[in-house]
Amino acid sequence: MKTNIKLLNKIASIGTEVFCADRYCVDADVENPEAIMVRSASLHDMEFPENLKAIARCGAGVNNIPIEKCSERGIVVFNTPGANANGVKELTIAALLLAARNIIGGIEWVKTLEGTTGIAKAVEGGKSAFVGNELEGKRLGVIGLGAIGGMVANAAKNLGMEVIGYDPYITVEAAWGLSRAIRKAASYDEIYQTADYITLHVPSTPQTKNMICKETLDMMKDGIRIINLSRGDLVNAADIKEALTTGRVSCYVTDFPTEETVGVPGIINIPHLGASTVESEDNCAVMAAHQLLDFLENGNIKNSVNFPTVSIPHNGDARICLFHKNIPTILSQITGAVSNENINIENLSNGSKGDLAYTIVETKGILPESVVERLKQIKGMIRVNVIK
Repeated sequence: MKTNIKLLNKIASIGTEVFCADRYCVDADVENPEAIMVRSASLHDMEFPENLKAIARCGAGVNNIPIEKCSERGIVVFNTPGANANGVKELTIAALLLAARNIIGGIEWVKTLEGTTGIAKAVEGGKSAFVGNELEGKRLGVIGLGAIGGMVANAAKNLGMEVIGYDPYITVEAAWGLSRAIRKAASYDEIYQTADYITLHVPSTPQTKNMICKETLDMMKDGIRIINLSRGDLVNAADIKEALTTGRVSCYVTDFPTEETVGVPGIINIPHLGASTVESEDNCAVMAAHQLLDFLENGNIKNSVNFPTVSIPHNGDARICLFHKNIPTILSQITGAVSNENINIENLSNGSKGDLAYTIVETKGILPESVVERLKQIKGMIRVNVIK
C-alpha cells in the first residue's frame, strides 16, 4: 500500500519528485494522508486524520500551522530554514533602495506623461522632485542575524553601508558566516538609537510582536527608514503611521500589506514576494521533501519546530519512534518495556525540546505487538510509530 502525502498548495515538482511513485501517492486530492506538504494555506481549522504523522512547511514561518495541536498528537512540523534566504536577501536589498530613492514615485509620475509631447524635456525638468539618498556610508541596523539577516548584513556591507546587528540567539554557524566588518550591537536599543535604516529578520513570537511601536520609534532618529520582510505583526501599524506623519519615520517598506497600510503615504507595500522566486520555491520544496522522506522511512527528525533533532542510521530490523513528555524515568521505562521481552536494543537516541522529547530505539529480531502496546501505556507517552 502506498503512503499518501497531501499537497495543500502548489509545490514545485522538483520537490514532489523526491518521492518514489511506487511507494508514495503525492497529490492534492489524497484522503487520509500520513504527511502534508504546505506553503501558505492555513491548517488551523483543518481536521487532521488519525494517521497523520508529519507536516512539512515549504518555508520558514509556521504561523499557518497549529503547532500546539500537532505537538499534543505527536505530529512533527518541519520547516525549511535558509532554503529561501537568498531570495529574501535580494528583496531586502531592493527594499533598501526603494526606501532610499523615491523610485516608485518617479515611475508613477512618468506614467502621467503618457500622450504628451516633449517627454524627455519634462523628465529633466521634473526629476528633482524625486531626489533620494545613497546607501553608502549610512548605518544599517539588522535585527536578527540568522540565515537571512546574516546574508543581508554582508550584502549591505558590500554596498558600502556601516552595518550593526543584534541577535541574542545567534548560532555559532550563523556567527561564522558574518563578515568581520559587521559590528555587534549591545542591544536592540543601540540599533534603535543609532541606525539610519533598520531591517527586521526575526520570527513572530510573543516577545517580538509589536517590537516596532511608539516606545521604540521614539528612540529612533528622525527620518528613519524601516524594512520589514519578516512578519507583519512585528510592527504596530497605528504607531508607524503616526510616526510617518511626524517625520520620525521617512519610509516603511513591508511585505505584508493590510487594510491599515495600503494607500498610506510613506508606506511601500510589497505583495508578500519575499520568497516568491522560482529558485526559492524549488529549494524549499526539495528541502521539505527530503526531511519528510527521512522521517517517514527512518524516523529521523531535522528542522522540526516542535520536536528535537534526533537522527541515527537505520541498521536494525525494527525502529521504534517514540514521542513523549520530557519527564524523569521515561527513558528507563522505554528500555525496560523492550528488554522485558528479551529484545536486544541495537541503538538508541534521544533528544528533548522544552516539554517534549523524542526517542528512537533500534531493535533486532521480530518486534511483538505487545511491546508496542506496553510502550503506548507509559505515562507521558504521546505517540508510538514503528518502522520495519
